[in-house]
Amino acid sequence: MIAAHHATTRPRRPYIITTLTAALIVCLPDIAHACATCGCTLSTDAATGYSAESGWRISFDNSFIDQNQLRHGTHGATPGQVVDHPSDPTSTGSEIERNTINRYHTASIAWRPNANWGVSLAVPWIQRDHTTYGQQEQPFTPAAVAPDQISSARVNSLGDVKVLVNYQGWLPTHNLGIVAGIKLPTGKYGGQTEDGTIVGHPVLFRSGHAAGQTLDTSLQAGTGTTDAIVGAYYYQPVSQDYDVFVNGQFQAAVSQRMSRSGADFRPGNQGSLNLGLRYEARANFVPQLQLNLLHKDRDRGAFADIANSAGTVAYLSPGASATVFGTQVYAFVQLPVYSRLEGYQLFPHWTASIGISKAF
Repeated sequence: MIAAHHATTRPRRPYIITTLTAALIVCLPDIAHACATCGCTLSTDAATGYSAESGWRISFDNSFIDQNQLRHGTHGATPGQVVDHPSDPTSTGSEIERNTINRYHTASIAWRPNANWGVSLAVPWIQRDHTTYGQQEQPFTPAAVAPDQISSARVNSLGDVKVLVNYQGWLPTHNLGIVAGIKLPTGKYGGQTEDGTIVGHPVLFRSGHAAGQTLDTSLQAGTGTTDAIVGAYYYQPVSQDYDVFVNGQFQAAVSQRMSRSGADFRPGNQGSLNLGLRYEARANFVPQLQLNLLHKDRDRGAFADIANSAGTVAYLSPGASATVFGTQVYAFVQLPVYSRLEGYQLFPHWTASIGISKAF
């Protein structure tokens, strides 16, 4: 649905988008993980392309993120550092998180009545397996990371649904657009107060010393908040075979269901910026490279792990999209090239995304 006419003689391939739908909805499912800044940041709208064609589009996306390394600042961290040098200097110990494996399955539908306007809905299903060694006291000893210290929890449910509206009628080429929308609190959320009261409908740890306690609020399928989303994008061919794009978005909670003192939670504001280059010498196979940047502020509230929830990350993301029997498919790998994380957070060595999209 974008850019039917450009200042170039190169034949244009059909370039499909629901503006930032994929990037905002599919690949940033609340960015609420054990590492709060380590969600998939891939811009899948640019992966599949921009178009101004009217009609319907259905898409399915799967993203895999294995957060299996502890990091602090710009460097790796050890369990000993987590315990003996905690994020809270007044603490006599800290929780040692072990691993979080995330699988996001998102179905989205988009409708564009004309070249200028579009609306989209995305529904994520979140599967998350989390393990932790729990709270360990100083001084650190190898016994703190022994197998008998591991507690585990599994999330397998609907996430927070997002609805977006976009407008790209600013230029005759339809290659400049803005997007606005909301994230709704449709996923299960909750936490546990200091006196043991469970708030909401959170997932509980199912094994280990923490069995029966609530999984961290930031690891639940939903955040319990309604978020406002705004963004913009620009796309331009730069030669016969190459296109470049840039898009960005900002997301912030505007209301929260967990607001009572001692039982509140608000995820940190987050902003992303994506830059990319697409090689379009062939209409049915398009290699491309993206640079994905994300910054997230600290979570807030009694249920938040405030000191370990903010940071800035960057990924280099090679991939390709292809058209097979009129259906677009794409695959990308994201490789982290920079991270500056507050506190101690779990971080992936790589992430992967695959998707399929069909226009009607």
